[in-house]
Amino acid sequence: MRLADLGQRLAALRLCEADALARMQRSIETVGQVSPISVFMAAAGGLEVLDGFKRVRAASALGWTELRVQVLAVDAVEAKVAITLLHERGGLTELEEAWLVRSLYREDGLTQPEIGRRLSRDKSWVSRRLLLAEGLDDAVQADVRLGLVSTSAAAAVARLPRRNQQQAAQVVASTGLTCRQTARLVDEVLACADEVGRDEVIARWHSAPPARAPPHPARRVRSDTEWLLGDVATVTRVAARLEARLLAQPLAVHGERAGELCAHALTALLPVLTALGRTIAHVTGEPAHALDHSRGAPAPGGHAPPAGPLPPGNRPGPLGEPQHCP
Repeated sequence: MRLADLGQRLAALRLCEADALARMQRSIETVGQVSPISVFMAAAGGLEVLDGFKRVRAASALGWTELRVQVLAVDAVEAKVAITLLHERGGLTELEEAWLVRSLYREDGLTQPEIGRRLSRDKSWVSRRLLLAEGLDDAVQADVRLGLVSTSAAAAVARLPRRNQQQAAQVVASTGLTCRQTARLVDEVLACADEVGRDEVIARWHSAPPARAPPHPARRVRSDTEWLLGDVATVTRVAARLEARLLAQPLAVHGERAGELCAHALTALLPVLTALGRTIAHVTGEPAHALDHSRGAPAPGGHAPPAGPLPPGNRPGPLGEPQHCP
């Protein structure tokens, strides 16, 4: 699809850190697009991105005009729920969860109990996230998007009255307060009985912030060999866990829509694994069939799966946010 034809309305529900975007751009420039971005057909027509916003922005910055996509058969509400499923392990930030809940509540008209049911959360969790999104000053939310204030610090600032939030956020941004120090600042402000006292506390923290904690010792830089062996260990561990999950229960137990998302992800994974096998054969000099357990060699569990042709491959990388650099 042409980038110009892809809507990014749901990008407002996600954060995009400059460092993460730069890493994605370097990855795409080096190895190309590894896996398709996930999109859905909007009610008003046209395709909307639900996963892969960093890839879209990185490709645009590189001057690309097209990207491969996979279209999921979901509506706008299901697309927002899919965001939580696709990032269940990596995790959304607390503020991203709050934006998602507010969008389902205000834009889609879902009740709080219904949102909790769809997201597999209790009503109190939904209420807290909605309060965070609607109680946090817009200027502070803008600072979070710009990377001036962390999401954890913003969640602490949200406990303050709106009148004091922007002032406190400016102190956090200008003095580099840690999350723990930000929580202390908020506690002191809330302990004041009147607005004059609150302003004085914020002014004091701005003029005389607490000393920063000493920096952590620099970590030893991993060698390329260590990164390679670490990736091999990770793939082996994750593959075993994924196989166990797939054998434990059918996809249907996750529900119709969630099962469909899982099926899409697994289908996209097949050519990825095939391509990885070809790459391993190429760099090791081994024949591809010698590395393929499906052609008779014992599998890790000691059983030889039936032989069969491999599906056509593509570049390796998992579904979602596959392109990572050390």
